[in-house]
Amino acid sequence: MSLHGDYDPDNIFAKILRGEIPCAKVYEDDICLSFMDAFPQSNGHTLVIPKAVTARNFLELPTDMIGPYMQRVQMIAKGVTKALSPDGVIITQFNGSAAGQTVFHLHFHIIPRQSGESLGFHAAGEMADMTELKALAEQINAAL
Repeated sequence: MSLHGDYDPDNIFAKILRGEIPCAKVYEDDICLSFMDAFPQSNGHTLVIPKAVTARNFLELPTDMIGPYMQRVQMIAKGVTKALSPDGVIITQFNGSAAGQTVFHLHFHIIPRQSGESLGFHAAGEMADMTELKALAEQINAAL
């Protein structure tokens, strides 16, 4: 999909927000929902999506939401680093399919990195075990 277009209310993240698809929830409030990526690039790969908006990407997020949403992204990233003690952390976001975006609901990736471990490919590989993801979600939530 291109950088511009109409929001699809049937995208997977919209379905997760509506409770139609389960997720391993890390954190939720009136601004965001954070959950474990089902196809993680590393152990602890976490997503943060805004609620109550139909922004396909960061460029479409209403200006008044940027501060509160980014505060949540930072809070979750701090929780990931506290819980998992990575050597580094990637905080990234894609805008449009040419940039690597695969789900067209705004989301940030928080990807912990350990020195010497390979990073998996974005939106590829095998689906992670939900029991393991839920355990990681609980561990990160406890560190918030």
